[in-house]
This record gives sequence, structure tokens and C-alpha cells, in this order.
Amino acid sequence: MKKIFILAFAAVIVTSCNSKKSKDENNAVLTDTIANNEKEDTVESISVYEGTLPCADCEGIKTILKIDAVANKFQLSSIYEGKQPEKSFTEKGNINTERGLEKDPDGTIFILNWDKPEKDQTYYGYYSKNPEKLYLLDRNKKVIKSKLDYFLELNE
Repeated sequence: MKKIFILAFAAVIVTSCNSKKSKDENNAVLTDTIANNEKEDTVESISVYEGTLPCADCEGIKTILKIDAVANKFQLSSIYEGKQPEKSFTEKGNINTERGLEKDPDGTIFILNWDKPEKDQTYYGYYSKNPEKLYLLDRNKKVIKSKLDYFLELNE
């Protein structure tokens, strides 16, 4: 009887050790999965739009706009091409969004520097059917009507 009890006790200990190892492995896998998903969400939350905007006294303004939708931050880089020397500016700040662009209720407007006075704010927006094309907007948050290209394109 004593031998059966010792065998049963040993079986329980071995089983519980394997169970703990399995739980530890599962926790490690779960932790890695969560970390990878958070990393992917961060990468996917940053959109980069690029293009050359018209310029009155230069060849064009090479523009790169990075939008971090999760952190509500932006970085706007502008290079005035054809100027000697070329002038470049980088601006960082907070961003807010509004739903609806002109007659498109599902369009999106980005308000750069929304927490600053209106004169320091810049507006970009896209139509819901074409989110790859981001338009520079006027002070009334309307697409600038021109033969010139006042838009940036999503860089994937």
C-alpha cells in the first residue's frame, strides 16, 4: 500500500511540474504575441504622406507629413526646392481629427496644431473613397480649387 501511495504522489508531482512548465510557456507566448501586436499597431498607426506642393517663388515644396493616429502627433517636413540655398523646415505638434470633408460625411480632416491659435493651424483632409490622397485645405477647411496639385499621397 505504501508503494502505491508513493507512486501516486510521484505521478501528481510530475504532472504538476509539467503543467507549470506549460503555463509558463503559454504565458511567454502570450506576452510575445501581445508585444508583437502592440508593435504592429504602432507601426500601422503612423501614416506617411508625401508630395510636392506648389510654390510661388520656387520650384515646389517637397512635403512629408507623418501622422501618428494613436498618439495624436504629427511631423511636417518641408523643403523649398530650387531656392539657393534650399530652405527646409520641420514642424512637430498635436493633431486632431474631424469627421466630414465637404459633401463627404465620412471624409476626414486633420487639424495640425489644433491646440494653438487658429492662425497657426493647418488643415489637410481626405475623401472616404480615396484616403490615399491627402489634400491641403484652405482656412475654411475646403479643398483648394486649382489647376495645381495641392495634395500629398500616402507612401506605403
